[in-house]
Amino acid sequence: MILWILLLLLVLVLFGVGFSVHLLWIAAVVLLILWLLGFMRHGRSNSGRRSGARRSGRRRR
Repeated sequence: MILWILLLLLVLVLFGVGFSVHLLWIAAVVLLILWLLGFMRHGRSNSGRRSGARRSGRRRR
């Protein structure tokens, strides 16, 4: 994490604010795509429940 901050500070000093903001936008888009792919990969099995949820129809008393 500290390495990323130092890298962004170096980019900020060398190339200006515009370039580092551009890099942050690229990182945000990549993270959004990975997040959406995670949702698509996980799917909506078990009627939207979590995978560790009870699967039987019985109620707990």
